[in-house]
Amino acid sequence: MVPRAFRPLSACLAALLCGSLASASRADIYQHERSDGVIEISNTQKRGKLAAREAAPRAVRVVDAKAQSRYDEYIRQAAALYQIPEELVRAVIRVESGFDPRAVSRTNACGLMQLMPATAERMMVADIFDPRQNIFGGVRYLRVLANLFNGDLQLTLAGYNAGENAVIKHAGIPPYAETREYVVKVLEHYRKYRDLAVAAPARAR
Repeated sequence: MVPRAFRPLSACLAALLCGSLASASRADIYQHERSDGVIEISNTQKRGKLAAREAAPRAVRVVDAKAQSRYDEYIRQAAALYQIPEELVRAVIRVESGFDPRAVSRTNACGLMQLMPATAERMMVADIFDPRQNIFGGVRYLRVLANLFNGDLQLTLAGYNAGENAVIKHAGIPPYAETREYVVKVLEHYRKYRDLAVAAPARAR
C-alpha cells in the first residue's frame, strides 16, 4: 500500500480526533511500581505470572520545561510544513526521548523522535542526531503514516511505534503491549499539550 501525496492532516483529524481521544480517556489506565522502583503505565491490569513474563517497560522520564521548549522553532517549522499538529509532535518527542537529542534505544532508535536508521534514510535524514533533521524526519514519517491510514490518529501512532507493516498485517493496532501503551501515553500528552496551548492566550490577557 503506497502513501498518497501529502495532504493536510487537520481535516482528517477534526472528525477522528474527538473519537480517538474520547476512547483513550475512557480506557482504564493502570500504574504499577516494580520492585526496582520503575513505574509502569498500562491500559491493562497485570496479574500474577502474566505480568512477570512481560518485558520491562521504559522508566518514566522527568523532563524540565527548558528541555521541552528548546526545540520549539524546529517543531513549529516541521509541523507547518507537513501539516501535523505541533502538540502531537511535542507529545511524540516527549514519549520517545524525553527531549533528549542523544537518546538511543535498545533497538538502536536514535534522537529526539527515536528514528530507526532505515526510517531516517527513507525520510532523507543525513544526521540522525541533528535535532532539526531528526524532528523534520520524524514529522515527515508521521505525515506519511497519516496519509497511509487516512488520518486515523491511533493507527498513525501505532505505525510510528511498531511500523506500518505491523498495522497493516493486524488490520489495526497490533496486539503488542508496548504499542498499545505507547498510543495511550502519546494521546495523554497530546491532550495535555493542547490544553496548555488553549490556556496560554487566556493567561496572557
